[in-house]
Parts: sequence; structure tokens; C-alpha cells
Amino acid sequence: MRNHPIIVQKYGGVCLETPAKIRAVARSLADLHGRGHRVVAIVSAMGKTTDQLIDMAYQVSPTPNRRELDMLLTTGERISMSLMSMALSDLGVPAISFTGSQAGVMTDGSHSSARIVDVRPIRVREELDRGRVVVLAGFQGVNPATREITTLGRDTTAVAMAAALKAERCEIIKDVDGICSADPRIVPEAKPLRQVDFACLSEMCFWGAKILHFRSLELAQSQDVPLVLKQWGGTENSTQVMKEVAGMEDGKILAVNSMARIEHVEIDSQDLHHGFDKFAQHLKRNGLSWPQLLAANFAVGKTIMTMACDTEWLDALLLTLEGNKDLRQQREASSSVSLTCSGGVSSELPFKALQVLGLHGIVPDKYVLSPHSVSLLVPVENREAAVKALHSLVQQT
Repeated sequence: MRNHPIIVQKYGGVCLETPAKIRAVARSLADLHGRGHRVVAIVSAMGKTTDQLIDMAYQVSPTPNRRELDMLLTTGERISMSLMSMALSDLGVPAISFTGSQAGVMTDGSHSSARIVDVRPIRVREELDRGRVVVLAGFQGVNPATREITTLGRDTTAVAMAAALKAERCEIIKDVDGICSADPRIVPEAKPLRQVDFACLSEMCFWGAKILHFRSLELAQSQDVPLVLKQWGGTENSTQVMKEVAGMEDGKILAVNSMARIEHVEIDSQDLHHGFDKFAQHLKRNGLSWPQLLAANFAVGKTIMTMACDTEWLDALLLTLEGNKDLRQQREASSSVSLTCSGGVSSELPFKALQVLGLHGIVPDKYVLSPHSVSLLVPVENREAAVKALHSLVQQT
């Protein structure tokens, strides 16, 4: 088995939400193994297990300790990996499951939002060479300095492991038809994209597409990891992520994505640097990692920071702001809607987007330009209407 190609597959929680679905995935992995591949399967928690564990934590404590929350949340993936390994064994396929720490996933020390800093898959390689399917718990690792278990802000395990193992390809398997021009739950007529380049997909993920973390795409591109996004149960439904898509028209609008919740924090400060310093100290005092910063500006003694993160993190941040004299929630949360283009954003696109939203009575209060995207901040209650309205521009190009 030592010279056989390695395939890394990552299964989302919906693909694993029942024992019957786990058995079905196990049959697929057994088939892949039977065709001569060395297989690494990375599994999410079953269905909504992670959400249920978070709810349980907050029922016990209004401000759960970040370390203990990580210890709790990692149990979800451990359940999935153990059940998958059992299902494979019942099919006569030799298999073994590993936690993130056992698999050599090394992270920084940020509880609930750690980043992978290194992957040392010694045991994974050994078991692959013995002919076993290796099942890994996603979403988790270990900080080598403290030996503490951590959870990742967004799961980057599959791509990092594929890079470390020099896998033939990395497949991300979910319940949707590859990558679409919008979230099909909001826009039913959204079209699948069969090919997309790394730069555009990274923009889509940065601005809310729940496909991969944008850092995963940067890693896949830098390490030349062939990346495929597939729909579970469909052999034809997939998206190939490429360095460059031949024949793609510059300025073509590929997709509309959105972030449901963006928070704005106001910090009393002398300048922008002072504002960032105070915010960093506040995060450290409260055991919070850095969020995804979208924008920051300084005016009249105040730094305004615009940020996104998972709901649990944002709720925890707002709790720490209560009664704080120097930091406060500046305004109600907003949402973002983003148009991502191939080649680059055309100069008239921001105006077109504002026109379309205006026709639907939606008034954004800010827009942010990047090389491949124009993103607008809108009221939370207008988010889905804005996505649907802007998708009309996708259909026109």
C-alpha cells in the first residue's frame, strides 16, 4: 500500500447526521479503499450536534470557560470518527480513528478559534502503510506548547492534512451541488459552478460562502493540493478548484454570498493604533481570539472596528462589552452581501449593485472593494432580499 495514491475526503455534518448515513458513507469509503487507494476520511460532528453542545454549555453557564468549551465541542467529532471506524470494520475494511491531536494537528493556543500551525501526521502515515482507512476528527487539534486541546475557528484540517501527506487530491463532500452562484436555500434558481479559480473562491469564502475557510484555499493553492467540492451521493455534481479557469471572461459575476451577522465595536482612542491596542488587550483579558476583521476607521477620538465571527464568539464579545467604559457596541448588527467576479471587479459594478438594491428599497450604508469582490453592508432584515436582488446581476453576465 505504501506507493498507492492517497485521497483525503472531508464529510460535512449533514452527510453524517444519522447512523444510516454513516453506514452509507462507510460503504463509499470501503469502495474507494477496495479500488487501491489509501484513504483518509475527516468527519464533522453528526448533524446539529455542535449547535446542541453549545446550547447545553450556555444552559449550564452564561459565560462558559473557553478551554472547557473546547473540551466539550471536540466530543462531537469524536463520536462521528468512532462510529465511522466501527461501520468500516463491519464491512471488513481495516480502519482506525484518531483525534486531531493523535493525528498530529498542531495549533496555536486560541481556544474556540485556533489556527493550524503545523501538521505532523506520523501515526496517520503508519496506519495508511498498514493498509488501514484512517478516520480523523475534524475541527480540532492540540497546542504543542501547552498540550491543550483546541477547536478551530473554521475547519482547515482536510486541506492541511492533504498537503502534509502529498495527497493525490482532497475532496470536500457536502449536501449541496458543489459551489453555486448563491446559497440555494435563499436563491433556489442558483446555478452550480463546475470550475472556479482559487482567488475567486477565496473571496467567496471570505465574504460568507460556507464552503471552506479562505485560509484553506490559500494553503491548497500554495501547496498545489488538487481540490474538488462534491455533493454527497452525486458522482457528476462537483466543482473543480483550479489555478486558472481557461476561457473565463474577465469581470463576469460568478456568485453572490453573504454574512448573516456583522458587529461594529466603538473604542475610545487617540488614533487607530491606540484603538487596535485597546481591543487586543480586551480580547486577551477575556480569553477571546481575534475575529475576522472586515474594516476599521478612526474619527474624532473613536476607532470603529467592523468584524465577523461565529455567533457564539460574537455573543461572548458583546457580553464582555457590558459596563465597559472604553469599548461598546457602536450600532445594531448588520449583514453583508457580496458579488464576486472573475478577473476583477469592473469599475461600474458598485454603482450597478446600488441601483439594483435601490429598486428593491434596500439602502446599504457601506461598501468594501477588493480585487475580485464588491461587498455592501445592509440591515439584517434585508439580507435575503438583497441576495435575491443581486443574483439578477449574476444571471445577466
